[in-house]
Amino acid sequence: MFAPLKKSLTALDLGTDPGNAAALLAGLLDSAMDAIVTVDQEQKIVLYNRAAEKVFGWPRDQILRQPLEKLIPQRFRATHAEHVHKFGTTGVTSRRMGTLNVIYGLRASGEEFPIDASISQLDTPQGKLYTVILRDISLRLQAEERHARLAARLSGLLDSAMDAIITVDDSQRIVLYNRAAEKIFGWTTEEALGQPLSKLMPERFRGGHGAYVQRFGSTGVTSRRMGDNTVVYGRRADGEEFPMEASISQLKTADGKLYTVILRDVTERVRAQEERTAFAAAAHAIREEEKTRVARELHDELAQSLTALKMDTIWVRDNAAESPHAVTPKLAEMLAMLDRAVASTRRIAADLRPLMLDDLGLMPAIEWLVSNFSQRSGVATTLKADEELELREPFATAVFRIVQESLVNVGKHAAATEATVSIEQVGDAVELVVQDNGKGFVTSAPRKPQSLGLMGLRERAQLLKGTCSIDSAPGEGTRVSVRIPMDGVTLP
Repeated sequence: MFAPLKKSLTALDLGTDPGNAAALLAGLLDSAMDAIVTVDQEQKIVLYNRAAEKVFGWPRDQILRQPLEKLIPQRFRATHAEHVHKFGTTGVTSRRMGTLNVIYGLRASGEEFPIDASISQLDTPQGKLYTVILRDISLRLQAEERHARLAARLSGLLDSAMDAIITVDDSQRIVLYNRAAEKIFGWTTEEALGQPLSKLMPERFRGGHGAYVQRFGSTGVTSRRMGDNTVVYGRRADGEEFPMEASISQLKTADGKLYTVILRDVTERVRAQEERTAFAAAAHAIREEEKTRVARELHDELAQSLTALKMDTIWVRDNAAESPHAVTPKLAEMLAMLDRAVASTRRIAADLRPLMLDDLGLMPAIEWLVSNFSQRSGVATTLKADEELELREPFATAVFRIVQESLVNVGKHAAATEATVSIEQVGDAVELVVQDNGKGFVTSAPRKPQSLGLMGLRERAQLLKGTCSIDSAPGEGTRVSVRIPMDGVTLP
């Protein structure tokens, strides 16, 4: 079977006796790491080296002169024979086999396995010989499949992340852009990949950012926060700027450094901080105004009444003996003045803190508040609440103030004719709703300067770890819903 190959080997002038050429050729073939199988024009195996024995599991003496299809899975046999026939007519001496250089073989055990193979042809006096050199690539394909699964899992993890993850190369071109980044920036992955990172930045920060990344790359530090106070700014596809919290990391690869930024849109947090700051400043101003008002009322009403009473008392002392008939009307005036002073004192005290809340409890105080509001504003207000409901402090005061501030907002802004106050305990929480049929408003509209009513409601609820939602629309009234948990919560 080596006769055609023996002539070729003799021509190489290896200094070997031609009689030993076949033995030398057999030794060379058996020392090869790749399987080598040669078939004749009838697709009968005429050469089968030791590596082929190892790969296919058939010993040489059982496979020689057998049809090649014995080494091929059933489903590929017809197409393989056609492939060899076509190859024989091309005149090409050698080429790769299979789609993407991968075809399948069949072991003696019946197991199919992938192989990387090439085929060559040689014309001999006895006819054409076709030689296939192949390698078992089961382990390589398994590794590639594991890598593909790992890549898919990693891609899934990146896309399931709530934070935006963006990776750029040395030239600041985007090479990774997850689903959260799409949502935050508004650019799709197809639109972002390959683009400069500056596309996601406000114009005024672009020059400084490039220098920042260069400095970071030279530090050798693997990761750190970005920006002053960990807040930087991004730019959405629609041109809107927004604050974000970001960290940057670097990784050396064979293709150069990769820089990965993990960021979170903190627009709501920054807005809440700004509102809290504005609320704190305004609340301080309101407290000072309240102190000024109380001081003015004390001075204008109580102090003046007490001064007048002092003067009348001195008059009574000086004139009681000489004009006893004039003392009686003077005392009546003094008693009326005392009544007015007591009423003023009670009104001022009630504005600061309703005494009914301490003396009678929450529900009577709420009933008084609702009734008083209806009388002053002319808005028909209904109270729906369990009369037996009682809350400990600080919950009682918080509920009272939320109702009070909600009704003040209705009276000032709603132009309503009807309102409803509902209070109930659900489990370990108290739920409060104040609803009116007024003109409503756009909840997303910018807050008016010095307008603190709604923000104050949210702040009071948050102080007790509660929530406050405000639903409104023009012409549809306003609904304020507050839920405050009462289990182990105290004011800070």
